[in-house]
Amino acid sequence: MTNQTRNVSIDETYKLAREKYSEIGVDTDRAVEVLKTIPISLHCWQGDDVGGFEIKEGDSFGGGIEVTGNYPGKARNADELRADLDLAYSLIPGHHRLNLHASYAETGGKKVDRDEIEPAHFSGWIDWAKQKGH
Repeated sequence: MTNQTRNVSIDETYKLAREKYSEIGVDTDRAVEVLKTIPISLHCWQGDDVGGFEIKEGDSFGGGIEVTGNYPGKARNADELRADLDLAYSLIPGHHRLNLHASYAETGGKKVDRDEIEPAHFSGWIDWAKQKGH
């Protein structure tokens, strides 16, 4: 499905929802405008099943806890997770925030203990957030 096709489908679906909600007195356009003023924070783990990207003893990556059902196509690295977040944020109106955990540090494939994590391990996330205005 192309972005254009997806947008048409979303627009058509929204029009149907707007009609239904207006029948019970809800102004969905106004509701969306109000939502745009409320910052929305997503947890980083929502995009990769709580796996994280740190190296663990005897394991290439964390196993996750399958809260998302271990869905196919889950993010395997920070770039994929950022791309997934970009898509999610494009569909969610308003200002966005990200709750980022230590296990999502970008360590260049090296094992880094928690007490050795530095701001530099999050520079990719910081640059992305600044670029996207998060």
